[in-house]
Amino acid sequence: FRIDPYRVITSILRLAVSFCPVTHNYAGHFPAVRGTPIANRLSGGIAMLKGIYKAASGMIPRVKQQEITANNIANASTAGYKKDSIFLQELNAARRSSLPRKSDWEQPMIDQVYTDYSQGTFERTGNSLDVAINGEGFFILESPEGESMIYTRNGSFSTDLDGFLVNSEGFRVLGDGGPIEVGNGVVTISETGEVLADDNQVGRIQVVEFADKSVLAKKGTSGFTADDGIEPMPSADYTVRQGFLERANINVIKEMVRMIITLRNYETASKAIQMQNDSLNVLFNQVGRTRM
Repeated sequence: FRIDPYRVITSILRLAVSFCPVTHNYAGHFPAVRGTPIANRLSGGIAMLKGIYKAASGMIPRVKQQEITANNIANASTAGYKKDSIFLQELNAARRSSLPRKSDWEQPMIDQVYTDYSQGTFERTGNSLDVAINGEGFFILESPEGESMIYTRNGSFSTDLDGFLVNSEGFRVLGDGGPIEVGNGVVTISETGEVLADDNQVGRIQVVEFADKSVLAKKGTSGFTADDGIEPMPSADYTVRQGFLERANINVIKEMVRMIITLRNYETASKAIQMQNDSLNVLFNQVGRTRM
């Protein structure tokens, strides 16, 4: 049994509004979305329990941050993995004052998940089929169905039963003329990507890049797919290094520190809700009680 924190927080938000004067129709204005400013989606002002509402709204980005950080740490040893981060920006006071707000406590917020494509460090493996790209670009893999292309920086390759160069999932590596067949020969890969098997050139590994990497979407642990209609261009600034793998561009210590900070912020918001709940308990059960 797993508790969904988003469902719990949304329930708290519903509870906060349920105590408000019924002067607006709130039905349909509580989408259980992840990492979005729920307060801005409400019609009308919030007259009561705004402290609980504000604290609960602030917990949602913390949950998303924790998920992303945990995933980064889990893939710290995955070759070619590119870390994700959450962009959480609170608008400054000047812009905040110029935006329409339904209440005096809403905090406009812009947040999104983005991928850091910076190059990771290289690890020498000595395996002739391990390659790393030094510079810009991605290797191209052909999906088993042949319907889509997968782009990756993970150059941990091997050969399949038919002698073709493949990645760990069995996707064939594409060269200028299609899949590269190396057979059982001794493989040598030059800095420009030419592949030789027993000193005979059998292909050249394609390395491509995208002018705008925002068109890429993650697939698996170290792969990416591009939006329909988006074609990559040949990379011009790169070298291929045989016998090396590119490590994930993650600093595990920094990620762990970020996880601790996020957890502390989440706990602070949770304690704030508890304190306000205790205050409401006193208000409803003690203040104004008729003394006999």
